[in-house]
This record gives sequence, structure tokens and C-alpha cells, in this order.
Amino acid sequence: MSQLPHSESSGSETDFDTIIIGAGMSGLAAGIRLAMYDHRVCVLEKHWTIGGLNSFYRVNGRNYDVGLHAMTNFTQRGAKKGPLARLLKQLRFRWDDFQLAPQRGSSIAFPGIELCFDNNIEFFQNQVAEKFPHQKDAFAKLLATLADYDDLKQEDFDCSTRKILEEIFSDPLLIEMILCPLMWYGNAKEHDMDWGQFCIMFRSIFLEGFARPYKGVRLILKNLVRRFRELGGQLKLRSGVAKLHVENQNVTAVELEDGTILTAKRVLSSAGMIETLRMCDHLSEEKVQQAGQMSFVESISVLDCQPSAIGFDKTIVFYNDSPKFHWERCRDSLCDVRTGVICSPNNYEYTLDEGNLEAGFVRLTTIADPDRWSNLGELEYQRQKYHWYDAAVASCVRFIPDFRRHVIDTDVFTPKTIRRFTSHDNGAVYGAPEKKLDGTTHLGNLFLCGTDQGFVGIVGAIVSGISMANRHCLSQS
Repeated sequence: MSQLPHSESSGSETDFDTIIIGAGMSGLAAGIRLAMYDHRVCVLEKHWTIGGLNSFYRVNGRNYDVGLHAMTNFTQRGAKKGPLARLLKQLRFRWDDFQLAPQRGSSIAFPGIELCFDNNIEFFQNQVAEKFPHQKDAFAKLLATLADYDDLKQEDFDCSTRKILEEIFSDPLLIEMILCPLMWYGNAKEHDMDWGQFCIMFRSIFLEGFARPYKGVRLILKNLVRRFRELGGQLKLRSGVAKLHVENQNVTAVELEDGTILTAKRVLSSAGMIETLRMCDHLSEEKVQQAGQMSFVESISVLDCQPSAIGFDKTIVFYNDSPKFHWERCRDSLCDVRTGVICSPNNYEYTLDEGNLEAGFVRLTTIADPDRWSNLGELEYQRQKYHWYDAAVASCVRFIPDFRRHVIDTDVFTPKTIRRFTSHDNGAVYGAPEKKLDGTTHLGNLFLCGTDQGFVGIVGAIVSGISMANRHCLSQS
């Protein structure tokens, strides 16, 4: 992965108001928010680059995004409500700073039926009414139910979404089709989904929508780093945390892998609940078993033409090859290609000045078994990447035009890659199933932000960092 130039701080301070573990979206956003109020803040990142899974790299002269299919929670310029408007206001960015282009249109594809949607909920509502006419009123009831929910209402995270949807809808196929994109884009729990997480994801995908910066995730990351450094924050790359020293139920020091000792009044961790407890030597075997299980293999195919030239003009397609959507860790083989997500970063409404991306891209994500991938030797690992690339593509072209004869280059990353760059147990993209919405831990000055606090996606992660910084750091000043 590419390192951002000049992103390491040359400062020599070892005592801070707040130390933040992890230079992903949530950690950088929290750092900016605190530095705005003259907090001495340091963001620690164990790798040589920032972003965690939402990063980028360059191979053979091409830039590749990691993790970014789309930014959810899109709202138009000038919107005053919603997570995107909130983060722009709280971090003092302009709408134009992220250069967001809205999606062209996406779909949920099951055998013999497809529901299309875009960034206008009325279009999706009409699709449901057309394909499931007997569920029209039930869908309107669901929308009314979601109108005034609270993102941080812990009791909503103890309710079964499947149970609630079965009380609203009489057609099980529609339930499976609604769940498919929402689970794919933000559900750490197998089989079912917490109602609170469902509400967050439904709003972010269907009530708001998808967008993408023309230059990809690196534009967002560069803006975050630039703002953080302008405000005097320190960013230390290659600075993995070896241990959190604890005394009297508080963190007293942060010890880095090279032996450096840093101190702070409080620590904010975006490393994940399980991973953070491990730093405190406070991790039981029972807790280890509660780590997230959902990890993925993702392939990137480079085409010799724009995807729309061969008939693939959708932004994202969520597909499933049976009426029942199976959302569970793959345990019988390296990959489960029965369901997946197909995305083309070319299929956004870029402006005439931007044009389109120089090459055509198709990104494909399928469910994987992290243990099997981690246990492979290097030669077998490379062989299996090629094998499962072919199997996944063969599965997905049942739902989109066959692009295989146009492929001129490929790249694949696996749970092993995800584990290396996020340090999440099992390479779990969405963290542990049980979220800690208030960000608190067993220690008085150690708090969580990011995935295991409960918000997912790029905008969600940024809002998580802002919220936890406001709640646990600025309110204590």
C-alpha cells in the first residue's frame, strides 16, 4: 500500500491529552475534532500507511482502493440533516472537499427477480410495489417505523431484525432481499441482524444513498490527514501498541512495540473491542470467542473498456443465487460464492470535467473462511487466490454481463490481507457482533470508536470518531 508523503510527525512529545490508537477514518476524525480545541493529541498507526481497510495502493501504474465500494449516507449539497452534513459541520469541511459523485443506480438480484434502487427512496418504493404488490402497504409501514429511530439506543441492538420484519411482511422473499445489501454493507452478526444496525444501514443505503469521490478513498484520507496536521496533531506511523499499562482502573501509559512509553489523560481506540482488551491483558478465552466471524475475499478486475460498453451500467449489484439469503461465515471451504457484491467504480455520475476513470474496473466480494486462508503456505495461497477468483467471477456473471474476455489485469486480497492491515481477529471487516454504543470499556479513561462502537462505513466511522471525541474527551475538558 502507498504511504502518504510527509505523514509522520517529527515531534518528540511523549505526553498528550489524548492518544488515539489507529489511523483509520474514525481515529483521524476523532483526532481532528480534539485538535480543533487545542488538545494535545497523537494518533498511533502500526502500519506504514493510514486508512486501515479503507486505504489504497498502487500496482503496475494503477491506483486501487481497498474497501471502498461506495460512500453510504450520501446527501446533496446544502443538506442540513444526516450523518454527512454532521461530519462536514463538525470537522469544518466543505461539501466540495470530498468531490462526491452519486451512483447511477444499483440492484438486488435473486433468481428470477431484481429490485433496483438509487438515491431516491420513492424509486425503490415503486420497485417494491411493482415486484411485490401485496407488500406495498407493509413497506410503507416499515418506512414509517424507521422515521424517528435513535442511532444510539442500546435496547434496539438487542432486538432481532428478522423477527420484526416477519411481523411486518408476509412474503419471506422480500425480507431476504431487503436484508441482503444491509447485511453485506454492515452486519457483523451471522444469520440475523440487530434492529438498531438494520435501522442505521437502511437509512444509509436506501434513505440516503451511494456516492464516490472521483479520486477514490485517497482523497478523503488526504483531506483528513491534512486537516489533522494543520491543527497541530501528531501522527506516528509504524507505531504499533504493544501494551496498555493499567493501574487503579485507568490506563497510565501506552507502550509501543519499539519500547517507547507515551502517556495521556485518556486513550481512544479504534482497534476493536477484542483487540483493545488484548492490549490491556484483560482478554479471557470467552471474549476471544466473541470476535467477529465475517470476512471476505475481494477481487479487482481491470477491463479494456468501460463496463457500460458491455452492458454493465449499474453501480452495485448485491446478488444471491437462492430465495434464502445465507449470511454466515464460510466453514466448509475457502470461499462461499453463492452470494456476493459486484461494484464498478466507473458507474457513478462523474462530471464532464472529471470524465470517467481511465480503465474499467469490476470489484467482486465474496464470503471467506479466515482460518483456512491464514493456514495456507505461500505457494498454495497464491494458487487458491487464482482458483477462487475464477469461481467467484463465474458465479457473479449469472447476474451481470460476462466481462471475462475483457479482463487485462487482476488483483485479489483475502482475510489474511485484511488481518494484516486492520489487526482484527479473523480479518473481521465489521468487527465483533456485540457493539458498545457508548464507547466505554472496563477502564475509566479508555474508550472505543469505529466499528465496535457501532457505526460502519466511511461516513459512519468518521461520525463515530467525532461522537466519541465529543462525548468522552471534549465533555471532560
